[in-house]
Amino acid sequence: MKLRDQMPELEGATKWLNSDPIKKDDLLGGKPTLIHYWSVSCGLCKEAMPNVNEFRDEYKDELNVIAVHMPRSEKDLDLEQIEEVAKEHDITQPIFVDNDHKLTDAYDNQYVPAYYVFDAEGQLRHFQAGGGGMKMLRKRVNRVLGKPTK
Repeated sequence: MKLRDQMPELEGATKWLNSDPIKKDDLLGGKPTLIHYWSVSCGLCKEAMPNVNEFRDEYKDELNVIAVHMPRSEKDLDLEQIEEVAKEHDITQPIFVDNDHKLTDAYDNQYVPAYYVFDAEGQLRHFQAGGGGMKMLRKRVNRVLGKPTK
């Protein structure tokens, strides 16, 4: 995806955890959206999760947060394990389980962890991949929210 591309439809989930299925239209018009990719076999994802959760809680009234579980191998397809790791790491936001890589392909995403920030109209405003960089993510989200950045 390129900056200013429209958010793809949230279709093709193997299963939604922590939520009924969510459609793109449910997210547009109100608040910006953070879509973050993770995987049960990704150590960096697990290390970053407390920061993502803190971020999710801090911005809960201003930002939609959706997790996408992107399997990296056959072992990552086990729904019970995905649910277990999600509980272990306090991933309470809606989780799109993408065992068939439908959303992953729509995003042309190759990374975990990866973060996509969309404005309220669904335009991509920021993308980053890797475990660190929460300061940059915060700066970009604040910009999309129209808040002064520090």
